[in-house]
Amino acid sequence: MCTLPLLSRICRECYTPPLALFERLRQLGMGLVTVTDHDSIDAAEELRKYPEFFLSEEVTVILPSGTEAHVGIYDITDRQHIEVQARRDDAPRFFAYLQEQGILSSINHLLSALTGRRAKADFAFVAAAASAIETKNGAMPNRTNTAAAEFAAWTGKARIGGSDSHALRSAGRAFTEVKHARNKFEFLQGVRSGAASIGGADGGYWLLNREVLSIVRSLLRERPAVLPLIPLLAALPVVLLFNYGQELAFSSVWRSRLAVDAARLPIPELIA
Repeated sequence: MCTLPLLSRICRECYTPPLALFERLRQLGMGLVTVTDHDSIDAAEELRKYPEFFLSEEVTVILPSGTEAHVGIYDITDRQHIEVQARRDDAPRFFAYLQEQGILSSINHLLSALTGRRAKADFAFVAAAASAIETKNGAMPNRTNTAAAEFAAWTGKARIGGSDSHALRSAGRAFTEVKHARNKFEFLQGVRSGAASIGGADGGYWLLNREVLSIVRSLLRERPAVLPLIPLLAALPVVLLFNYGQELAFSSVWRSRLAVDAARLPIPELIA
């Protein structure tokens, strides 16, 4: 469900059927497909039977500073899903479990305002704890993705990319490729070793509008009782423009702060 106040009672973040998503991604040429729902693995029920699919998740984790991060974890079991959910309010325990289990992890949209405020200590923590940094998010502006890519380069972390699509039309907009990988295991190992190529497109203001309108259409089909709220849609472009401006400002400010640290300190000292 949507996490925004009021909307959390009536609206979902995504209405795309898992099978439709899988089929579209395969048509686009994906050799492997995974779905990273927020703190959920429900989408896997329809897709487990396909050899090209593997189970993943995006976990909302509370960092030591009290801020939030979205952490992608890849190729997990149902049991591991239960265990990480029990640890997501305690980042050191959470990442210790991932290391113990050998689970690949990525910090997603680290330099985005999407997860709220950020503390300087967060960057040192995730640089030490996570396997990879998401450097291409198909829903994020180029400025945000570029800042994440620079952070990955400064800290020597592996890179990963994904569409972060909440509507079928933009699925596969960004992707991770490991050339010559013949199966899931070789693919994931290639990501870990830094051999992955990240491709696809960035997001932007108009894509954001399109995604939100797609969700609204699906909401109206599912819950006709909310039709009287349609006039409020007139304000949607303005609200999204404000949020988009905040996103650009957030990534610019943190990119500048981290660049100063990267220039002043040796990388091992920066991430210690």
